[in-house]
Amino acid sequence: MIHVMDQLPLPLEGITVVAVEQAVSAPFATRQLADLGARVVKVERIDGGDFARGYDTAAGGLASHFVWCNRGKESIAVDLKDPRGLAVVRRLVADADVFVQNLAHGAAARLGLDAATLCAAHPRLIAVDISGYGSAGPYTDKRAYDMLVQCEAGLVSVTGTPEQPVKAGIPAADIAAAMYAFSGVLAALLRRATTGRGGPVEVSMLEALVEWMGHPLHHAMHGGAAPARTGLAHAVIAPYDAYGTADGGRVLLSVQNDREWRRLAEQVLDQPALGTDPAFATNAARVANRERTDALVAKALGALDADEAVARLEGAGVACARLRDVHEVAEHPQLAARERWREVGTPVGPLRALLPAITLPGGAEPRMGEVPALGQHTGMLLRAVGMAEDEIAALRRDGVVA
Repeated sequence: MIHVMDQLPLPLEGITVVAVEQAVSAPFATRQLADLGARVVKVERIDGGDFARGYDTAAGGLASHFVWCNRGKESIAVDLKDPRGLAVVRRLVADADVFVQNLAHGAAARLGLDAATLCAAHPRLIAVDISGYGSAGPYTDKRAYDMLVQCEAGLVSVTGTPEQPVKAGIPAADIAAAMYAFSGVLAALLRRATTGRGGPVEVSMLEALVEWMGHPLHHAMHGGAAPARTGLAHAVIAPYDAYGTADGGRVLLSVQNDREWRRLAEQVLDQPALGTDPAFATNAARVANRERTDALVAKALGALDADEAVARLEGAGVACARLRDVHEVAEHPQLAARERWREVGTPVGPLRALLPAITLPGGAEPRMGEVPALGQHTGMLLRAVGMAEDEIAALRRDGVVA
């Protein structure tokens, strides 16, 4: 049994990560590493830094994407086009355990910062290349923004209504690539612990998101039709949808078998005879009579407010949920009860942030460090690699670092 006095360290304490990163995919991956205790050095452009800093000003004047993906990092602003700036990054990499980059295709190789080059020079280094479409093939040079990759991966084709395909409301391709980069680093660190060698890790947004297309993809590849877009409904289950309530809310429910239908008919619809009515008694019948089925459910729930509807459904053992907007999610009672919110420091003061989804044993809290200002740690990091104050002053004067 682990007591508080025996609290385990965070698993990545002592690991140093250098990241030449921008937007979401690489920054979200390295933020996971920072939360687990790694030191993450974020290399940014001197002229504005990571362009995600400028996406919006919604987070107290900061960009919401940047706040989300960049806590717990040290920012150094460097001009990589200047040989002296590139030399600074090489010195940082020489002392690192992990290097991550998601520059445009070919840019890292031109700088000598691609995984193959760095791993050849540093056999213990784990170097991650994140790209849109991978290092070879006809799409290698295509620009890869999240929405475009969602389209190429087929996600948009199965999302939306019968009339209108839509992209996911979150950057699904970026997040998928980030999480495979994160798990790839963890696997490579484990291998290095037993072999002493690092090595390159490659992740493409397209391949990451196509993996997430598992059920629709396998269904279609192996003889079935591509799943139809059904909005919040389900193509082969009824009732399975969102229904309006008397107070303007929407409640979703899912009836998974005929026993649940009978309970719904008796305890929520107040029409027990529907449980055995041939027009509704089986799922196949309910799907064939979907409009009539949905109308019965809509009428019953439309007479209740959302809280009462949820209570009745849960009492009947029918799976259900509230359709919440993002403001409601921020106040979700389950997240509050589990104390999942913390505050992180930022250049504009503390902001709320959600704990990482990985909960570790031993009482160790994730290291949810501050969101850095651009170049906040430049001087400290240059001194750490052995630069004298006059060298640093010269680099600042010449606009090589900021």
